[in-house]
Amino acid sequence: MEAPRRTVANAQRLRKEMTPPEVALWDALRRGAQAGLRFRRQHPLGPFVLDFYCARAKLAVEVDSEIHGMGDHPRRDARRDRWVAEQGVATMRVGAVDERDNLDGVVRTIVEVARERAEPTRRRAPFVPPL
Repeated sequence: MEAPRRTVANAQRLRKEMTPPEVALWDALRRGAQAGLRFRRQHPLGPFVLDFYCARAKLAVEVDSEIHGMGDHPRRDARRDRWVAEQGVATMRVGAVDERDNLDGVVRTIVEVARERAEPTRRRAPFVPPL
């Protein structure tokens, strides 16, 4: 799916302004090109920018800080996840604190979910529950 020019520009800006948890996860994901799966960072999809995206698995990985649990953020995230799912992409939400405390475990879980989704014989679930 093509993204609007404004979204592409926003993705480029966000690549330069990644948060420390995003940088740590990006380093871990690209370090080993995990199980033959390639991830993109700050990937534009329609009106949204996905923190990480694996095209082969059609999996978005979002790193959520504490603010995602406050105010209208949960409702906005749910609306965004529904739209992304309508495009055939599952969203996996990872807490920034969980990632900081157990980066290797988070990466293993992401790779496991991506592998399952990338296998052509498996039926794809529209949504991946948060860790």
